[in-house]
Amino acid sequence: MWFTSDNAAPAHPAVIDAVVAANQGSAGSYGSDAVARDVVARLRALFEAPEAAVHLVAPGTAANALALACLCPPWATVFAHRTAHAEVDECGAPEFYTGGAKITLIDGPDGKIGPDALARTLAATGATGVHNVQPGALTLTNATEAGTLYSVAELAQLSRIAKDAGCPVHLDGARFANAVAALGCTPAEMTWKAGIDAVSFGGTKNGLMGVEAILLFDPEKSWELELRRKRGGHLFSKYRYLAAQMQAYLDGDLWLSLAAHANRMAARLSQGLLQAPGTRLLHPTEANAVFAGLPASAHHAAEAGGARYYLWPAPDPRDGEVSVRLMCSWTTTEDEVDALVRQIQHAA
Repeated sequence: MWFTSDNAAPAHPAVIDAVVAANQGSAGSYGSDAVARDVVARLRALFEAPEAAVHLVAPGTAANALALACLCPPWATVFAHRTAHAEVDECGAPEFYTGGAKITLIDGPDGKIGPDALARTLAATGATGVHNVQPGALTLTNATEAGTLYSVAELAQLSRIAKDAGCPVHLDGARFANAVAALGCTPAEMTWKAGIDAVSFGGTKNGLMGVEAILLFDPEKSWELELRRKRGGHLFSKYRYLAAQMQAYLDGDLWLSLAAHANRMAARLSQGLLQAPGTRLLHPTEANAVFAGLPASAHHAAEAGGARYYLWPAPDPRDGEVSVRLMCSWTTTEDEVDALVRQIQHAA
């Protein structure tokens, strides 16, 4: 009953097989191999963006920080939700890679920035000219850090507000696949068609060993991204091992089926927990994360029974309640979910 993180799940066997297959003989380095070229073509086709710049890196932090560095100069600010990965989980990497750009935080329920809050914040930024940081870029996360989703319409609305203020828009897609699977949209509809300028197409949380794709929909930014990636120490010489993972991920829409399974397990878990007395959801379950408030007795029983998950601050803590985050992955089974639900229901 392992629900700590989708990062804790193993790589999919097809991904391991692809890496082994790539490990035959010699091949071009730094992305000049045939598999890397194929991945670029496939991602452009998937996103319906034949001119998009496509670059692979291993960690999601690098994908986000390097993309933001191409969108936001050091004298400007990145607008982000208060709980965004760029703020709470990347150890200052966006500030580092942008050369010192500030992050301006925006609050909003369930991990989402609202249009009015964004408009107010943009209007107040750079108001006295040279003495202030200037509007730089907006970063959005889908699925959010609260496990919720921006609809395509919401993304488009926020992008329009940002563009009206001269800000390009970045999408943190660490769980991009979960969002697409849940919304039933296409990758193009959730990105450039909604006004997104750059996206990190995540894979590490969804069955890959470790690779993320950065897509810049303005190909003029490609050379800058290449230079920043090299200077930042994230250009793999044996690039084929990154590309092989991504190629397997794209084969037969494996990326989408793995995410859809994780989403289904989260929905099953969420529904089961709501049947336990004294248990509540802290955020709507819309992708593969469940945020719940559990009776302390149920939490202790679940831990004693072998369940593993993270304690997570609640927006409205109550006496005797423990706030938790439970992440489902492509390997989560119905049996695991049902066993955890039984323990919590029994204890509650």
